[in-house]
Amino acid sequence: MDSPPLYRQLATHYLDAIRAGSLKPGDKLPSLRRLMRQHDISLSTALQLCRAMESEGWVEARERSGYFVRRPRRLSIAAMDEPAADRAPDPAQYVGIHAKVSDFVARRRQIPEKLNLSIARGAPELYPAEALRSAMTRMLRQHPGMLAVAAPLKGHRQFREVLAQRSLRVGMTISPEDILVTNGCIEALNLALRAVAQPGDTVAVESPTFYGLLQVLESLGMRALEIPTSPQTGISIEALELAVRTYDNIKAVVVVPHLQNPLGSVMPDAHKARLAQLCEQHAIPLIEDDTYSELIDAQMPPRALKSWDASGNVIHCASLHKILAPGLRLGWIAAGRWQARVEMLKFAQTRNNEGLSQGAAGLFMATGAYDRHLRHLRNCLKTQREQTADAIAGYFPAGTRINLPPGGLQLWVELPERLSSSRVFDAALAERIVVAPGTLFSNSSRFDHYMRINCGWPYGETVDAGLRRLGQIVETLSRGAGKAQTTRPSPAPAWSPEARRLQSSSASAA
Repeated sequence: MDSPPLYRQLATHYLDAIRAGSLKPGDKLPSLRRLMRQHDISLSTALQLCRAMESEGWVEARERSGYFVRRPRRLSIAAMDEPAADRAPDPAQYVGIHAKVSDFVARRRQIPEKLNLSIARGAPELYPAEALRSAMTRMLRQHPGMLAVAAPLKGHRQFREVLAQRSLRVGMTISPEDILVTNGCIEALNLALRAVAQPGDTVAVESPTFYGLLQVLESLGMRALEIPTSPQTGISIEALELAVRTYDNIKAVVVVPHLQNPLGSVMPDAHKARLAQLCEQHAIPLIEDDTYSELIDAQMPPRALKSWDASGNVIHCASLHKILAPGLRLGWIAAGRWQARVEMLKFAQTRNNEGLSQGAAGLFMATGAYDRHLRHLRNCLKTQREQTADAIAGYFPAGTRINLPPGGLQLWVELPERLSSSRVFDAALAERIVVAPGTLFSNSSRFDHYMRINCGWPYGETVDAGLRRLGQIVETLSRGAGKAQTTRPSPAPAWSPEARRLQSSSASAA
């Protein structure tokens, strides 16, 4: 495995000193010349070291004085509260999440965007478009007739082989024959739910959860039972156990164990083992959405929930949409003991996926370039998350809270004074800034004072101006002047030409 570059190793050394208190806010870092002598490095490496720490908010440059330690503003924000888990959850009413999501999408599309902070996707330049184009060209050269024949129902063989090999890294032992390629993770979830439940059945989900899952459940005529979920450790096992004892009609549990959407929580291994055991004990199928694990800030992704599966009770769903290519709707499912049923449902629903994108992805993922891309993507997203969190801490009023996850594309923001994120959405949309209000992520209104903020765009003038204006909107509304702000918004700030690029790159919500 490649070691981090030298400047990154040295930056980690000084960050450890800051965290340990050996270097305190206001202390000066060694000068560039001293860094060169002390560590036997070049001027270029010394500059990279200081600039990396500056970009992450740990030091600040003072003209003609050097670099000084600072405390990132995000670290001064209080952590979010843990949810109560001592009461059985009430079954969520079938209130029509479609209506809320449709209203959100329709209103967003009516106004040309300057900045879209509502999606959960990276900027186009973060993905290896040129390498994938070359892989597609090679695939067509190797198989010139592939566009004239249908791909196998399960998917392109080489692609499934790569997925099976990489599954070993997360503790799963599955063969290519255990994998069915799908149209993104959303089709995989559809197939999994249809395989284990029927219209009218109850499915336990995290609360809050991705609104796309709530849409799927509504489309299938199923009911969501929302289980309290920790911003740090994921779904509450205690609350789920209580729900299982209270209700005898839970037909499945759906979780995102790693970088949960929208919270960003990562479930510890002990929790994953308990969850798999609980569902196995009560014969409740456990559906794992593992879309984000490769975005965790670690050399290796965490163990999959399915690695604790002893009987085929865990259905593993995943996708490349967030980590490799948003333009390729490549997902897959390993459905355990429901594999044959899922394959027949896939045949009845959408038949075979096209093979060119699968083959190209398989070629690219079989090389070291794929892991290099993932490391680069994680590093970029980490910097962008921290810069966004620092901006929110600086621009938003006191009482704002942020859950800063150990990876991923988004921040979950709690607004002060239980301010309605729907009002913030209205006021921000009038100024062509789009956010994802918390009401999208639940069938109830309990998350109305939260919103999800995307960190996928490189932090620059446009993003900074948008967050500054968003902070002003939150501050005005939290003081009770929201009505005037919504109906007669203040003049928008000047936007850089970068906004036009962002606008064209953010045409659809995630």
